[in-house]
Amino acid sequence: MSRAIDVAVIGGGLLGLATARSLLRAQPQLSVAVLEKEARWGAHQSGHNSNVIHSGLYYPPGSLKARLARAGGEAMIRYCEEHEVPVKRTGKLVVATSTSQLPGLETLADRGRANGVTVRRLNRAEIAETEPHVAGVAALAVADTAMTDFGRVCQALAAETGGLGADLLTGAPALSFTTAGDRTVIRTPVGEFRARIIINCAGLHSDRIAAAAGDRPTVRIMPFRGEYAEVRPARRGLVNNPVYPVPDPELPFLGVHITPMLDGSVHVGPNAVPALARQGYRWRDIDPRMVGELLRDPALRGLARRFWRYGAAEISRSLIRPLFVRDVRRLVPEIESRDLRPHGSGVRAQAVTADGQLVDDFVISRTPRAVHVLNAPSPAATSSLHIGARIASDALETLDLPGPARSVREAC
Repeated sequence: MSRAIDVAVIGGGLLGLATARSLLRAQPQLSVAVLEKEARWGAHQSGHNSNVIHSGLYYPPGSLKARLARAGGEAMIRYCEEHEVPVKRTGKLVVATSTSQLPGLETLADRGRANGVTVRRLNRAEIAETEPHVAGVAALAVADTAMTDFGRVCQALAAETGGLGADLLTGAPALSFTTAGDRTVIRTPVGEFRARIIINCAGLHSDRIAAAAGDRPTVRIMPFRGEYAEVRPARRGLVNNPVYPVPDPELPFLGVHITPMLDGSVHVGPNAVPALARQGYRWRDIDPRMVGELLRDPALRGLARRFWRYGAAEISRSLIRPLFVRDVRRLVPEIESRDLRPHGSGVRAQAVTADGQLVDDFVISRTPRAVHVLNAPSPAATSSLHIGARIASDALETLDLPGPARSVREAC
């Protein structure tokens, strides 16, 4: 099979599906194919996260991430309600467990208020009223936080996008790219697609897809595994709503947090362990090619030199269970080792610059033939409808077609 199409979206996670949806809502006449290498939608980052719809608390006022989180979070809640995906406004606590964390807590409070987030400062007694088993010297109660099931969101997006006319193909990895005139030819196990433009939403493989398509990505992907534990049923009552620590401002991670899920289970995590495979969900998942990249790549070696202490601590917490439990007990002292059992993991695609810096912002590059999403950090899941609309607008400009007649908010 060989087909000529307008747009090929590589990757069937939240961003790929949301982008295809926005394209067809803006230009229903387009021929769009979504190519997903796995057998189901949202098989990796989109289906392996904490399922939190974030508020915009963490991001510098006025930044793109702040605007996307606030507007995108509300759009995601509406989308879930309209498409019968479970969603609940829970709020959350961000807890300072020592006085040294109070300046960081104040910074978060200032950012949240500047971003329009509803936050309230709690003292020790007020924490006890809200979460009796949580220990802290102070906390922020963040009202604008919700929980959903992003795997179910992917299913809803796939159903809607298929209804709009997209050709949705699972088991269809992009095996190679060649050019034929003004089109890019994508070879897959289910046939060839001759696309006017490709949109690369391949997540963990986005830099490799960009390179295979003939472009030179400005960043490379370093996978970090986030490991989760689950609280045994008898101890689920130790927390009522999500509880987070004050994050380290030097790192693009939020720290180990405790999250009651919509199904009643309570998850603890994730940590952030360097993975030795793009899909390294376990320690034994080792990709020799990835290990070779780690050894040869100056950027990744630079990253290791800069953050070796942090990395060593995370690896220790992964391999030595009491160290992980110790960190959890800083938030909830009553939790004991026997209260926690392993509950899978996710792998985060973390972009790294050529000089070994962790990138904590969106990286989206455009060429005459492609739009490459090379870094989509949190709040990417929260804001995926809005981010998809922005990517779609970039693609429509590249195709030299008029963009959406509606605003980004209306298009979502």
